[in-house]
Formats: sequence, C-alpha cells, structure tokens
Amino acid sequence: MSQTSIELQLLQTDQSKSYTEPESQHQAPSELQLTEQPHNSHQLHQRNPLQPEQQLLNSERQKKLIGLLLGFFIGTAILGLIYYIQYGQNTGSINNAAYVTPCVSSACQWAAARLSMSTDPFTQPCDYFMSPCGSKGSPLKSRGGQRGHSMQGYSQNLMDRPAETEPENQKDHRTLTEDRNLSRKHLLLQYLRGILETNHSSNSSAVRKTKDFYHSCLDTKSLETAGAEPFLELIQKLGGWAVSGQWNKTDFNYTLGLLMREYGTFPFFNLYVGKDPNDAPSNRTKRYIQIDQPDLLIPIEWNSEKQQSRAKAETIRPFLSSCQSYLAFLGSPPSNRLFHVGTFISLSSELAVATSPVQYRRLKGQLFQRMTIRELQSQAPAIDWLGCLQAAFHPLSLSEDDQVLLHNLPYIIQMSKIINRWLQKPFISSSSFLETYMFLNLLHTLMPAMDSRFSETAKNMSLALGNVEEEVPRWKHCLLETETGFDTVLTHLLSERMARQKTEEIIENVFFSFISKIMELKWKDHKPFQHFIDKVYSSPPRLWSSQISDKGDLDLLFSEVTISSNGFFSNYLQLLSLWQKRRSKLLAEQTDAAYSLSVTPALVSDGVVFPMGMFVPPLFHPTYPKAMSYGAVGFLVAKDIFHLFVREIFSHNETMYAVGECVWAHYLNASENSGQVEASVLSEGQQQELWLQYSALQVALQAYHHSLSQNPADTSVSGLHHTQLFFRSFSQVIVYVY
Repeated sequence: MSQTSIELQLLQTDQSKSYTEPESQHQAPSELQLTEQPHNSHQLHQRNPLQPEQQLLNSERQKKLIGLLLGFFIGTAILGLIYYIQYGQNTGSINNAAYVTPCVSSACQWAAARLSMSTDPFTQPCDYFMSPCGSKGSPLKSRGGQRGHSMQGYSQNLMDRPAETEPENQKDHRTLTEDRNLSRKHLLLQYLRGILETNHSSNSSAVRKTKDFYHSCLDTKSLETAGAEPFLELIQKLGGWAVSGQWNKTDFNYTLGLLMREYGTFPFFNLYVGKDPNDAPSNRTKRYIQIDQPDLLIPIEWNSEKQQSRAKAETIRPFLSSCQSYLAFLGSPPSNRLFHVGTFISLSSELAVATSPVQYRRLKGQLFQRMTIRELQSQAPAIDWLGCLQAAFHPLSLSEDDQVLLHNLPYIIQMSKIINRWLQKPFISSSSFLETYMFLNLLHTLMPAMDSRFSETAKNMSLALGNVEEEVPRWKHCLLETETGFDTVLTHLLSERMARQKTEEIIENVFFSFISKIMELKWKDHKPFQHFIDKVYSSPPRLWSSQISDKGDLDLLFSEVTISSNGFFSNYLQLLSLWQKRRSKLLAEQTDAAYSLSVTPALVSDGVVFPMGMFVPPLFHPTYPKAMSYGAVGFLVAKDIFHLFVREIFSHNETMYAVGECVWAHYLNASENSGQVEASVLSEGQQQELWLQYSALQVALQAYHHSLSQNPADTSVSGLHHTQLFFRSFSQVIVYVY
C-alpha cells in the first residue's frame, strides 16, 4: 500500500466519519451482487475536497501519527504477555516443562525456517510495564530495562500498515479493513493455487474439471491464437450483429433475456439476490430479487449542485477511441465504426443522467422500495419484466404477484422511456443500436476470456482516466475466476485437508474465552448487557460445513459441465452458466449461508459461522503445536468475534477507553524513553481499536491456557514452547496479515 493511501485512510479515521460508502458510489448495498465481474466496472473519479496546502499539512500530521501507531500491536503483545505471566502465577504455570517434544512435520520445519528469518520481538523482558491494563490482579514489580533493538525492528513491519478505527457500523469497518482481509485472502489463494497446480491425480470428475478450467485460463497462448473468432461465432448464434455483418433483427426483450440467462450480462439494470433489512425479525431469512441501476461502461460523475449525474466530458474522447478499437478487433468496417460508437455513447449518456449515487438515494428513501412485478411492469413497460426475470432465474417459476425490491425506481422509469424512444427511431430497424449497446456490454463481460488486445485497450482506457491499478498475476486472476464457478469444489478440497476436530476446538475455546472476557466488562446498564449476553449465547460458533461432502454428489452437481481443452472462451461460458445456477439457487433456498471461501466469520440467523478459508498455512496447520495455532489463527478468530459484536460492546461498556489509554500510555512511556516517538492523544476510534486488539490477544491466550489445562501435551518449534512460541506465532500474524 502506498504512503499516500495510508495517509488518506488515517485522515478519514481522524475525521471520525460516521459512514463510509461502498467502493462504487452508485451501487446500492446488497447481500450479493450477482452481476458483478472483477473486470466490468469503471469507478467514478474521486476529487479530493482538500486544497493542496491543506493536503500537505494533513500529510505531515498523518506521517507523525503513523509513527505513533506503529506500537499498537507491540504494546498489545507485551501487555498480553504480562497478563499471561500474572495469570499463570495465579493459576499455576504451564511453562515449567524442561523439555517438550519437537514437531518434526514438514509444515513445522517450514515454520521453523520462517521463524529463524524473522526478528523475535520478545527477546527483551517487558520490564517497563508495571501492571497489566484492565487486570484485577496486583501490579507486577518493575524489573528494569528498556526495549531492545529487536523490538524496534519488529515495529518496522508496520510501516506500511494504516491504523484502524472502529466506525459505528460493521459495514464501514469491513470497508476500512479491506486491505487486511485481502492479505488473508491472498494466503488462501496461494494455498489453493498449490492444490490446483499439483500433479496429483483425482478420482473425482468435478475436481478434474476444476483443475482443467484453471489451467485453460493460464493458457494465454491459446487465447492469443483464437483472437476474436470465438466471440464472433457467439454473436452469430445470437442472431448476428449489424456492426460486424448480418443481423436477423431479433426481438429486443428476447435478446435481453438471453444475455441475462446465459451470459451474465445486464446492460440496462443490475440484478441482486438479498434480504430486506426492513423485514420483521421472523422473516429475516427471506431473500428477494433486487433491481438496481447498471454499472455503465461510460465513466460518469455526480454534479452535487444540480443533483444529477452525467457522462464525464473529459473522458468521452478516450472512451470513444477504446470502443472504436474494440469494433476494429471484431472486424467492423472503418466506415461504420464511428457511427455505431457514437450512438452507443449517446445512449449511454442518456442512461447516465438517470443514475444517482447510493448516498443520494438513501437520503431520498429510494433504497429497498418494494413492489410486485405487475406494478413494475406498469411503471416501466419497455422491459418484459416477468419474461426477463424468468430467464435470469431459470428454472424457478415466477409470477406477476411476486415482490421485488427496487434501489432506484426513478432510474428504472426513465430507462424504460429512453428504450421506447430508441425503439421508435425510424432507422432503428436497419441499424439495431440497442443491440450494439447490449453486445458491447456482452463483450465487456467476456473480455477476461479474450485475447490481450481487448484487455490492453481496457487498461489503457483506465490509465487515461487516471486509475492506477496493481497488475494482478495471471495465476491469481485465473484462481479468482475459478472460485466464481467452482467454489463448491474448492471448498471440498479444503475440507479434505482440514483437521476438523482441532479447528473446532480452537473456535470453541476462543468463543468461550470471549464470553468470559465480556462478562468482566463494566456495562452502563444491566438491561442492554443482558440483551447482549442473550444474543451471544444464541449465536453458537461452528465451522462451515459443505452441503456436499460426498464425491459422488459433487460429481453429479457438475455432471453437465463440459470443460474443453481447445480454449478458455468456451469454458468461460460454462462459468457464466454456473453463476446463473447459483443465482437461482440462492433465491430458492431462502436460508442463511456463509460464503465458504471467505476469510472472516459471518453472523447468521443460527450462530457464528467460521469459513474453512481462515484455517490455512502459514496461519494454521494440523501438525502445528497448539501454541502456534492459538497465537496466530486463535488471535484472528478472537479479533473477528469481537468485530462481529463490536457495536453492542462499544455502545454500552465503560472499560475500553480506560484500557486503551492505559495500553497507549505504557507504549508512549517506553517509546519516549527510547527516543522513538513523541506523546500524542488517541482519537476515540483508535482507543476502541486498541482495546479490541488487546482484548483479542488476551482471549486467545486464555483459550490456549484452557486447552493446555484439558490436555497439557504440546510440541515445540525451534526450541520454543508454550508462551514464547505463542507470541512468536502472534508476531507472524503481523507480518502476513497486517
């Protein structure tokens, strides 16, 4: 992450914003955006509201703040260690064994090599801390000494990590911690990559198809050889296209329904499946079809004075140039490229005016507007709503009385009027500009499966808009595409390698240590405390279980999928078909389900569900010593549980501010003595986050202690054992995740 992005995040933190919008300003919140593709969206250009001079002042201020925040986790770890020392003294030490059995598995050998190359942040005693913050025990006596060079070296690992605050709602927090979760996601993807690229044969046809799909994506040579021909052949199957040749004048709504059903393309509106937050608690598991404005290909901006969107004038020329290049790659004659692209931009610009950012629609009460399909048909008659929705959710049966949720009804109404105007143009029958608009959207959907000319043109367009995006390695791109359609198979592969009993033990021990921790907190009022405790007890933790555990059932699920060895394009069409089936299944099941390949738990109607993607190397391995497991993944489990219940905790308890100030004061005292930082005052959000991280480490340590009390046996890595190994493992979390 760049220094500038760190400073901007810290600036947003310091300003204590009560709400952080989703990445796309024009995108309404929903449980699952079914039409989203990683390559399909153009983000609005964000203008910095600060003047250059003010930006410079804020930049210098935030650089100082970054230095102050480097010690968050150091202070957390050290105070956790003191907490443990005292706790161990009060309950009996668990670290008295003269010898522990070394772990000799290949995973432990790899972990030992990794530890040998990292700095030990705990080589110096924590002598400058007098007592554990928030502890009920007696203070520890000072043993003298200062923090050594190893501690300073450890803090440098945090130089590129922004400080984290805790906004008022969980959605905002997930936005602010996206980079950290992406780091955990990267570890999961690396692990899955190793599985897919292994030469081990499988007797499961579904596993073989998944690996074949992944490897066909890696085969860029075949993509370059095929060129645009696979797309042109598909267009002919859809009735042709006036731009590239013969057009059979297919019905507008028929073509639209076909693109939605078979090819995951939604040119005029988006479709989601999700819940209605306004539903009664007894109906909270019900999902609805949700209809929103589309992700337009043309870059747009919001004029706050006129309260209206528009196509960005300065981007029209590069956008027109890129569209002309696409038509050239498809063999369109030069004589009609500009004409068709011009009409495409004209139609896109008309639709853009009807869109509006999600924050504007929230203020206007335009989100989650409920109506029947019949009512929607009467307000936006240009679209055959029942027919198109039937196609998108095939084979489910829908009726005109079914209810849907609208996230921008004014756009839908205006979009219908625009389509009707274009259908009534006198030259529409000979040129099919609506088909041109739809097929260019289809091209954008299928661009990941086409040769590099298309992706390079899209990249150049993005650069012209001022967007600088990190280059994604081909293996990662292909794995993300594989995950989109074959996540059930990937979950099965994870499950085969999962030590379920050990994983469930960690989750259970950490959860009950979490309950023990919150029982110690000072609450402002007994009533909200009791309500919160009831909520926690009614949310038992569990590891996510795949509904398909048998290989035979898994193979049957993918029996209709045919993976070709001739090229990635046809395989990508299979992927879109799988995506359509998932969309229909999600609407039909009407039950809570955790995203199996997530890296953070989810709070669902019947408890807290932990995905298997959390428990992968290097954070966890079945052969690791328990100290390593609890120090790394145990801490993350505890931290994630705290974040699931963070609003209730922060709203009603009085403990966190005192503890946060205590931890920060200890760190500042040590840092000032070593001449590293100057004293500073933490914001409320920073105090909250510091308390949370500190408490999570305490909970993980207590859970590990409980595990040892049940079974004292544990192994060793690099001659380290018990508490020392626990904290060395915790320090690795900072390296890999933060």
